[in-house]
Amino acid sequence: MLRNMLPLLAALVCCASAPLEAQQAPAQNSPSTIKPPPLTSAPIRLDPRRDELRAAIEAADRGTLSTAQSEAIATHPAAAWVEYAALKRDIDTLPASRGQAFLAKYKGQAVAGAFREIWLASLSRKQDWPTFRLAWSNDIDDLGLRCAELDARQATGNADAQWVRDAQAAWSGTAKAFPETCDAPFAILASKGGLTSAMRWERIDKVAANWDSASMRAAARGLPSEEKALAEDYASFFDAVNDRALGWPKTARSRMMASQGLARLAKSLPMSVDTQLPKYAQAFDFTEADRGRVLYQAALWTVASYEPDSAKRLADVPASAYDERLHEWRVREAMSRSDWPAALSAIEKMGDKQRSDSRWTYFEARLKEMTGDKAGAQALYRQAARKPEFHGFLAADRIDQPYALCPVDPQVGGAAQAQVARDPAIVRAMALYQVDRPGWAQREWDDALSRFDDMQRRNAVAVAQENGWFDRAVFALGKQPEEQRMYALRFPIHHDATIRREAAKNGLDPAWVAAEIRAESVFNPNARSGANAMGLMQIVPTTGLATARRIGVPWNGVQTLYDPDANIAIGAAYLRELYDKYGPPYMVLAGYNAGPAPLARWQAQRPGMDPDFWIETLSYKETREYVARVLAFSVIYDWRLNGDAAPISQRMLGKTAARKSFECPGPLAAASKSEAQ
Repeated sequence: MLRNMLPLLAALVCCASAPLEAQQAPAQNSPSTIKPPPLTSAPIRLDPRRDELRAAIEAADRGTLSTAQSEAIATHPAAAWVEYAALKRDIDTLPASRGQAFLAKYKGQAVAGAFREIWLASLSRKQDWPTFRLAWSNDIDDLGLRCAELDARQATGNADAQWVRDAQAAWSGTAKAFPETCDAPFAILASKGGLTSAMRWERIDKVAANWDSASMRAAARGLPSEEKALAEDYASFFDAVNDRALGWPKTARSRMMASQGLARLAKSLPMSVDTQLPKYAQAFDFTEADRGRVLYQAALWTVASYEPDSAKRLADVPASAYDERLHEWRVREAMSRSDWPAALSAIEKMGDKQRSDSRWTYFEARLKEMTGDKAGAQALYRQAARKPEFHGFLAADRIDQPYALCPVDPQVGGAAQAQVARDPAIVRAMALYQVDRPGWAQREWDDALSRFDDMQRRNAVAVAQENGWFDRAVFALGKQPEEQRMYALRFPIHHDATIRREAAKNGLDPAWVAAEIRAESVFNPNARSGANAMGLMQIVPTTGLATARRIGVPWNGVQTLYDPDANIAIGAAYLRELYDKYGPPYMVLAGYNAGPAPLARWQAQRPGMDPDFWIETLSYKETREYVARVLAFSVIYDWRLNGDAAPISQRMLGKTAARKSFECPGPLAAASKSEAQ
């Protein structure tokens, strides 16, 4: 969750954080200057019957769909979803014949799958097991419904040997907590002797690794009394470390439980390891892995707040317990103290794969440069600069070379795109998206893409963008390496005239405004977050109202924020307000993502630190990645809007007068041409 101050922006979509380009560029050889694809300002293709469809769905939701309305909408490609909405409203009283008729009528369509799930859940609640079995599909993988299906089979006299095997597979198939629908079939499985003590202990061990004491107790219920008591004591130790554990049998399982329980404690109370770990390590003869598990948590949750003993905690963790996450924190901790040799040493301890990431290649170069190895730094800067990502752009600035960018033409359009646009599932997906039913639209989209090849999938993304569904490029591209370089699709731009106008009015870089929209809503004017942030720039109503009044934008209630022009005007003005208050863009980005209190703390902790180190040492992962992402997006949008870009090292400071070109190194330029053919 974001920790916003009068938040301008909402929670990021997970996938918007994907790297700008997955393929690494080779060494430069006859580079070619890269021009951006032309901007297109075609209006969104709107379903001419969208208002009719929206009204019909809303009426079905309310139970007020008239016969005339139902007959009129029946010719719409998405009419099945109107019927779905009506059935969903009355799902618990739905006659079996009507449910079966719906499944038969729309067999093979996404709407049938959506209906089947909610109807099966209702039938399970009513324990209408014969009807449940008729409606069942083996394609369903939801554990709650699969357990209900086990219940249905045994209730209808089909708890045979296969039933036992299926129930055992469900028991052993997850380390997560079981849904309530699993209670009855597992009780029957136990009564049939199908849940052995060994299986119960296997699950206890599995959920203990997740520190799930409730599931440990649930699995222990069928154990013999003495074993049950021990298992419950293991669970109690997870809830509150206590010295009763010192009397446990000295077995490998007890050792593991002691280690896991102490690790859980160390996460919340890192200092507890100083007193607790020695006595348990001695009592149970802890291995290095057992000690490392505890020390890892103590170090991680100490360094995440940059506590004074962070360096010591990190040093206490055995090398075998380090993972990529802790390696990164060891670097940041040294950076936070401006201990450049220690930070460089920490990077050198990383594995080759992690170390070769542009982030750490760049910082290894920076640290070598700061510690006197100029030649080594130059080579690493050149390596990092091959990647068009935040740290790759920073590296290119350090050695004064153009930004490496090798776009691939997605080759969409024409007859192939028209054919995709006519696909019934795609037609339904676009129509449903335009009436603000994104979940339903997603089901239709997924159904279509399950049948599409790579070229059809790319054309589907182009169709979605023509229909105003811009985030499909974020989620649907990337299966093939070259798709990361399809910038015309992955970095759409809409409302560019408004973006330029409002950016100029507020003295902002228009590429920054576009990057904010891409990061926050992917150009969806109807986006709304769990924090009630709305529209393209994800503005909360209180901020929207205050800013609208200040700049004279007419305010017609919260719906104003769903108007693209109004949202961009309000968002750009608010961004300027924060800029004036908090300083350079990199601090503005950190502040309105994390909030004023964390920003003030970070400014006080590391005053005067270079921006690249300051960003990397932000204690919130979300904020670190957000700042880097928006700045990198700004470079791409600057290129898309203007054909060149302000150097990112200057952009972070709010300076955009200087310009940099983009070049594709020779070998990769040739590869780009061949991929597009």
